[in-house]
Amino acid sequence: MKQEGWKLTEEGEEYSKKGSPEAQVFDLIKSKGSLAPGDLATELGEVGKVGQGAAIKNKWVEMDKATKTLKPATDSIEDTIKQDLLSLGGLAKDKLDALKKRKMIAPTSLTAYKVEKSAEFSMDAAKAVAEITAEMIQKGTWASAKFKSFNFNNASGLHAGGGHLHPLQKVKTEIRNVLMLMGFEEMCTNQWVESSFWNFDSLFQPQQHPARDAHDTFFMQNPSRAQDLPMDYLNSVKKMHEEGGSGSIGWRYAWSEDEARKTILRTHTTAVSARTLYKLGQDYKKTGVFTPKKYFSIDRVFRNETLDKTHLAEFHQVEGFIADRNIGLGHLIGVLKDFFARVGFAKLRFKPAYNPYTEPSMEIFGFHPTLEKWIEVGNSGVFRPEMIAPMGIPEDVSVIAWGIGVERWAALLYNVESIKELFSFQQDLDASKRNPLCWLKRVEVEE
Repeated sequence: MKQEGWKLTEEGEEYSKKGSPEAQVFDLIKSKGSLAPGDLATELGEVGKVGQGAAIKNKWVEMDKATKTLKPATDSIEDTIKQDLLSLGGLAKDKLDALKKRKMIAPTSLTAYKVEKSAEFSMDAAKAVAEITAEMIQKGTWASAKFKSFNFNNASGLHAGGGHLHPLQKVKTEIRNVLMLMGFEEMCTNQWVESSFWNFDSLFQPQQHPARDAHDTFFMQNPSRAQDLPMDYLNSVKKMHEEGGSGSIGWRYAWSEDEARKTILRTHTTAVSARTLYKLGQDYKKTGVFTPKKYFSIDRVFRNETLDKTHLAEFHQVEGFIADRNIGLGHLIGVLKDFFARVGFAKLRFKPAYNPYTEPSMEIFGFHPTLEKWIEVGNSGVFRPEMIAPMGIPEDVSVIAWGIGVERWAALLYNVESIKELFSFQQDLDASKRNPLCWLKRVEVEE
């Protein structure tokens, strides 16, 4: 049996003993004769703030415009709130709603169970036997033993469920295959905990940039500082930030090594690209020969985002870059058209954008044939000389780069409205098992 009712909150308990806030205000003002609003708050605290408005509304007190003080407007009052709190059982619904709105009462429920003895009731705890043993047969104790019941007529075994490919993993595999067919090598991406130096400073991103705020980035408590930064490169990055170089005047601020050594969960896979480009620069310094390279990465990144249909706190990025001589924005557009044609987008548009580490920069928009509208599918640009020069990359080498989010891509391919349905605790596993696999198919690019 379940019985529902109301109970006094902590505030309601206090008001049932001392009186409602408005009654306490009236009693205090009447005892003083008059009282300034500021003194009322000092005497009664939060109760005074709450009760003042209600007392004025009830016309129990009034404001003296000449003296700017509160004074009684009547000789006596009836504290109906206190009376209602002391007699909840017989109150009408409108009064209960009013008390609930003022957070003086809260709903409560009581569930009662009736327990009766059955024919099998016993004070002796006896555990049912699951199987007959050789000892039971030898001693004959099986005849008096109580066995567990088995349903041999309608019993069926557990369904043998087969393995299923996760939609996100399927899309990642397809994109990886596409990039390898285009001649790209995959970078090592197994370092989720990264230093601010590789994640921000090496990309010529100023230390005052909003992306470094705790509202956008997850900072680590242990380990809290990176220890293995290459000092020659660190000093070159510091000089570029403070003084500039390669035709740039830098950011013109006092660069902090302590800020650069803070450890974070990486916010983008561009930190992986920075490490790879630095290695290419060091190889060039040793050999004097620069070999053009095409690299890509697909892995997880973390941002302190508010979760919604298109944002997650952790998600996957696909990023690629090409380092070579005599390449620029035109070559980048050509690579992007080829890549997106291989994953099913024939129509692309490019919009100028801003990134701290690319100039020029472009947002990439594609026409989705199912949605029948233009959608943002990625970002791209040419890495700035201020970023790649300290790494040791030759001055006549350019690096073109681009990136997309895997979750949004997978959501489009699988016609899923919210990316949380693909990569979070809200994922529908049954739907993942039922959905057909999504294959990326090359389309013809319209000139």
